[in-house]
Amino acid sequence: MIDVAPYFTRADGDYVFARWGVPIVPVVFGVDDQTLGLFKGAIEAVVTLAGHKMAEIDPHLGANLMVFFCRDWDEFNDVPHLEQMVPDIGPLVARLKAADANQYRLFRFDKAGAITGCFVFLRMDAHLAEVPADTLALSQAVQSILLWSDAAFVEMPPLAAIKGNAVVRPEVAAVIAAAYDPVMPDVAHDPTHAMRLSARITL
Repeated sequence: MIDVAPYFTRADGDYVFARWGVPIVPVVFGVDDQTLGLFKGAIEAVVTLAGHKMAEIDPHLGANLMVFFCRDWDEFNDVPHLEQMVPDIGPLVARLKAADANQYRLFRFDKAGAITGCFVFLRMDAHLAEVPADTLALSQAVQSILLWSDAAFVEMPPLAAIKGNAVVRPEVAAVIAAAYDPVMPDVAHDPTHAMRLSARITL
């Protein structure tokens, strides 16, 4: 049986689970058409794994899973209208620069706590530049499908390599599929939720 709790238990000890409560509408900025296709394909594959839905348009934002690529974090200060969607983009950029980060995900939630949007920011530093585009796309899709713990993939990444191809680790795929079981809630803060998830997991 998979120990699900660590995937959603934060470093401060709080158990926080959330899944998407609306269909996912992805858009990717700052890449060529080939990479765009890889990202949309990866997102569709993970959404299918979850048994969730995609749509052509989000009624509030048009798109609700937005992936932004840049070479330098300061570029985001000049993206038109981004501050309307991410009001604290200036301070966020400053924090990311100070931490020398190369990626960041910002989620939006409804009043109950279900995910309604996700902004993925990727700075293509030397490390990310060495990651194959399909691997990067699948990794970001997996990390955007649920509100994982900040420590969920510190010791073990969500992907594995099989014959040179990136795949979602079986245990991670199983957690994603179980998390979107229709009988499970969109949001949970009680650790017993992890036990319910474990009972629904089959590898």
